[in-house]
Amino acid sequence: MNALNTIKKYLLEQKELNNDRFNYVIPDVWVTNQDPATIKHVGDGNVMINPYDFMIHQVESIINESEQRHLNYQQPFYSYNDVPFDLTNGDWIKQSIVYSMMVRTSTSYDHDRSGVLEASNLYDLKDTGTFLKTLLILPYLREMGIDTLYMLPISKFSLKDKKGEAGSPYGVSNFFKVDQNLKDPLTGDACDVETEFKALVEAAHIMGMKVVIDIIPRTNSVNSDFILDYPEWFYWVKKESLAEYKPPFVPAIKEAVVADKKYFKDVFESEEVIDHLKKFTKNPKELDPVKWEEMLAYYKQHPTIEVLDLVDKFFGMAVAYAFSDNINDPQPAWTDITYFRMYLDHPANSQPYLDQLDFVPEPYLLFDVAKSSLNPGKIPNEPLWDVLSEIIPFYQRKFGIDGARIDMGHALPLELVNQIISKAKAIDPNFCFIAEELDVKNAESSIEKGYNMIIGDGFTRLPFVDEYKYNEFVYSVKDLVAPVFACGETHDTPRLAARPGHKITAKFITLFNFFIPNAIPFINSGQEFYEIAPMNLGIGARENEQFLLEEDDPYYGKLALFDYVSFHMNYKDRFELMNEIKKVLPIREKYLEAYLDKDRSYPIDFDHTMIRGVGHAFENDNTCLLAICHNNFYHDDILRIHLTNLPDRFKENVSYKQLYSSHEHNDQTLETQNDIMTLYVKKGEVKLIEITIL
Repeated sequence: MNALNTIKKYLLEQKELNNDRFNYVIPDVWVTNQDPATIKHVGDGNVMINPYDFMIHQVESIINESEQRHLNYQQPFYSYNDVPFDLTNGDWIKQSIVYSMMVRTSTSYDHDRSGVLEASNLYDLKDTGTFLKTLLILPYLREMGIDTLYMLPISKFSLKDKKGEAGSPYGVSNFFKVDQNLKDPLTGDACDVETEFKALVEAAHIMGMKVVIDIIPRTNSVNSDFILDYPEWFYWVKKESLAEYKPPFVPAIKEAVVADKKYFKDVFESEEVIDHLKKFTKNPKELDPVKWEEMLAYYKQHPTIEVLDLVDKFFGMAVAYAFSDNINDPQPAWTDITYFRMYLDHPANSQPYLDQLDFVPEPYLLFDVAKSSLNPGKIPNEPLWDVLSEIIPFYQRKFGIDGARIDMGHALPLELVNQIISKAKAIDPNFCFIAEELDVKNAESSIEKGYNMIIGDGFTRLPFVDEYKYNEFVYSVKDLVAPVFACGETHDTPRLAARPGHKITAKFITLFNFFIPNAIPFINSGQEFYEIAPMNLGIGARENEQFLLEEDDPYYGKLALFDYVSFHMNYKDRFELMNEIKKVLPIREKYLEAYLDKDRSYPIDFDHTMIRGVGHAFENDNTCLLAICHNNFYHDDILRIHLTNLPDRFKENVSYKQLYSSHEHNDQTLETQNDIMTLYVKKGEVKLIEITIL
């Protein structure tokens, strides 16, 4: 029996046991295919439902769709989706529209309207997000053209030394267990979280979506499940050392410098670095094997004790915190995670300087170790590598995922990256790999390593319209060897709607991202609602970024990556951006082949490079699409569109028709003179104009 049918069975059973009337609401944006008789519009953006009836209806509609498509559940999940445009070997991502979501947050909602997000609300159900509730948003995501779900980490994470009230999903403590917090009580105790995630993947595939997950093979929780079996995989310090533990400062080096060996003479002459190295010790098992066995015996009698507390109790030791691999990075140590010990010896680039010290360093954590791609040792930690390279195959075989982003893969040993990619490709040759490579200069090398795309630096350029970085991105990415994300925001950055220009900026960047050659549209969960509160302060946070909401807002000051947060899905303009996206989708689809073919797209020029406008043209047989964006959020303007780059057949004996405008105003006469089209444009306006050969 497939997972969706299993879910349906449990839902029906639980409905019989919980058949009370519910004063239970969901945002009306989640309602796309329900019988109006089963819902009641409250009038404030909420819809009152019976959660069992509503969920059962959604599951049944997905199952019915699978039957209509004659899908074979005996085949691997990833075979449900045909490969479009012969994009094999994982390159299907090139035509995708990606939605980045954090399950805990993306479907969080105050269902009982208590004013608080609760893990167990008035009805003993969850306000926080779950895999099961994610089924409810798939229809509206598909209406926005989403065909790829990119999920932030879904593995078990530790709450030991957690940040915020909920903890970070990046503090993974066991890669091979799914986060139990994402289990939904709607299905009862008999159904497990693995079945619910499998059902979500099934549903996504039935609805034409692929599923990509985030894996973090470089780091693990300081409270990792691996500690008891493999203490040698970690870096150890005495517990009292943590009070003053921090990234050591190197006086002779500038801020945030890459850990290249040319700096190591200065690094290992730093007094802070030397003091830092002296903090480290052998792992506790190696220090005292007998006591280690006594500790394990104690653990069997007290299995609820936290692993770190256990080691502290017997040895007074702790796992060392991770910190940035850049020298003199101002970020503090990350107290919830640590680096894996990738090599069993010191980095070869550092060994000459370590030999000059008046003590023999134990295995240590420092910039060189953290950047093992540049500073490998000579003895790979092969048992660890074998485990790390089995993470993706585990999720492929058990759940049928279609792709993965390797967190900080550029900092891993190349041999390990090759091992991870080759194992996944052996299972599914069409599996997609996304490189967390932000430097577009490394696009070609990322493709050579086996990645299908890089994240790129869109979020560091697209929001900066006044600085003309927006124009720079739009015109430069086409020539990259690897495609990049067209993303104006991520879970680590400020929100587009919180940037200068606010909703105007968020609207034109989101819409025009569908028409940038070699760039894959990327929507960060909440972006479609003009959310302004950041999920994290990781990149580019400005003063007061965390406190943009009104002080009486229940999520004021909270960060979704660490706290219980719900997006503002019932604000009055909640449908605006979603509806505009729906309008441009069929136009993008008509020109998708041209969008994917670099030889059939052309940059559109303006009077000079400092004009606040960008554009690309896409060529079909007898028609050509002009995608124009007036990226000025201050005022309306008149733009002169130069069409000299277009093929000659689209310059004479043609007609012009405006297919779309993001603003409502009278259509103007479209004509050219000397290959120049003059357009009146509103601030932040996106226009799609079609040229047809007569």
